[in-house]
Amino acid sequence: MDIVQEAAKVAAIKANIEQVIVGKSEVIDLILTALIAGGHVLLEDVPGTGKTMMAKALAKSIDAEFSRIQFTPDLLPSDITGLNYFNQKEGEFVFRKGPVFCHILLADEINRATPRTQSSLLECMEEKQITVDGETRILERPFFVIATQNPIETAGTFPLPEAQLDRFLMQVSMGLPKKEEELQIMNRFIRRNPLTEVKAVVNKTDLIELQEKYQEIFVHPALLDYMVQIVEETRTLKAVLLGVSPRGTLAFLKAVQAYALICGREYVVPEDICKLAVPVLAHRIILQGGMLSGGGKAAVEQILSRVSVPTEEWKR
Repeated sequence: MDIVQEAAKVAAIKANIEQVIVGKSEVIDLILTALIAGGHVLLEDVPGTGKTMMAKALAKSIDAEFSRIQFTPDLLPSDITGLNYFNQKEGEFVFRKGPVFCHILLADEINRATPRTQSSLLECMEEKQITVDGETRILERPFFVIATQNPIETAGTFPLPEAQLDRFLMQVSMGLPKKEEELQIMNRFIRRNPLTEVKAVVNKTDLIELQEKYQEIFVHPALLDYMVQIVEETRTLKAVLLGVSPRGTLAFLKAVQAYALICGREYVVPEDICKLAVPVLAHRIILQGGMLSGGGKAAVEQILSRVSVPTEEWKR
């Protein structure tokens, strides 16, 4: 694998997004990590922080099909997956594809839909397929869901169940910009919208190649053991009711491999693991008394401070 060439593709996507998004380099790295690892991202933050703009900039940077679904309480599962309808001209039932048949899907304000509608995304997110009226249709690669939700407003919302949260490789917060960054945003948007000028820099074939090659990234056995120790600690903390599942462990592994590729390395280092532990693991932890705000993040940070970091030569 030519790690320099593959990392250059990712750098081109990031540079393209940064034409629109200001001061969110780490967030972009995390989203691209999830994209390459074949996972999905839940962007959680207050309105107006650029969540939808981030998703659109990413979609326009890749020559692939993009769909957006605005989730509302009256949205039906068939509005997402599609449905069979009777075509009188042809005299037979015909399947009309829903917006989920795309490469990059923006699920805007996902927690505004009912649990029944939210659950319609479970199969396509995990198994990359859709079953309607007993017939299964495979989604074309690549398939990436970037969902948004507002953690503050609760009126008219339906919290995502643990099973749905576990389908997201990462949960990421955009955060508010600093003063200098906000001035830069104003200057950038004062005369034009830079999003309209973003052009694709890679195609879906390039992305599929990245999703296949990241798995060649080497992970030292000592680092695999370090990751398992972190996961096991999430299951033994007194404040934790339910720790990270084996699905979460595999997601952790995929994420650190993809992140190493983004950094231009053919091997994982301990810093990759520490960097990704919170966004990959925190939302999978259920605390005693329910999901408390920020509790999962605090639990993972506590674990990272307790588990000793191994010191080895990390290359093959």
